[in-house]
Amino acid sequence: MASIFSRIIAGEIPCFQIAENEEFFSFLDVRPMQKGHVLVVPKQEIDYLFDLDDESYSRMFLFAKKVARAIESVVPCRKVGLAVVGLEVPHAHIHLVPLNEVGDLVFGKITEVPADEMERLAHQIHTAFQA
Repeated sequence: MASIFSRIIAGEIPCFQIAENEEFFSFLDVRPMQKGHVLVVPKQEIDYLFDLDDESYSRMFLFAKKVARAIESVVPCRKVGLAVVGLEVPHAHIHLVPLNEVGDLVFGKITEVPADEMERLAHQIHTAFQA
């Protein structure tokens, strides 16, 4: 059975898409720790990040870096934090979370962001990514 992320990538489940290329896909987390929390996933359904081949792993982090720079340009924050847990969804993924203080990166914490604001934010980050 396809993971929820594979179903999002396939367009079966709607998302607030940020960017994609041949190998990777990024979108706003619908249960964000902070406004602007983005997930970066490989299009290849692989459960464990460290099972990616070295080249794909490197390209995924370079893609995530470009997404993080786009987030920084749109969401007021001191830095964009990165976390990899990999237990909640059986599909490798990176969390990119805007940070202003250490407590901003707490799993289980959810920041409510209205859908219209998520749509606007996704568009702004996407535009910054394309620049």
